[in-house]
Amino acid sequence: MAHPLSPELDRLARQALAGGPCSVRGVQLLTHRIPMTLQVFVQRNDGADISLDECAALSAPLGEAFEASGVFAEAAYVLEVSSPGVSEVLHDDRDFRSFRGFPVAVLHREADGGERRCDGLLLERDAATVQLNIRGRIRRIPRDQVIEVRLVCADTDN
Repeated sequence: MAHPLSPELDRLARQALAGGPCSVRGVQLLTHRIPMTLQVFVQRNDGADISLDECAALSAPLGEAFEASGVFAEAAYVLEVSSPGVSEVLHDDRDFRSFRGFPVAVLHREADGGERRCDGLLLERDAATVQLNIRGRIRRIPRDQVIEVRLVCADTDN
């Protein structure tokens, strides 16, 4: 579950990098660490891989934006700026095309308001559904019920 500050942190990060060569892919606040850790995942707008030097250069404007906002007040935190990598939540059409056939976990809402996880091989995402192959059967989950789609390691016990 996302931290209540995550939407505000995401907004601040996007504002800090607006108009530059990189954009924010996601923000995660890890409060179980001491000090807490704010992870900002960034990507190059041109689709090229982002370098360690580019991540380091983005640390200053992001840190300044968070400090100026006062969102952390007096709390200590560590800022980590990095590439989202491949063990990540799938976001855009490019991700869903790139990882067709890969094992994923889909977290989605049930009709009763609860959440459920389905594991299977990603078939596709269209305008209406996310489609999985679960042991040879196609499962279509309405997109408006999908919370996240995450790559997972394949089960090697079979």
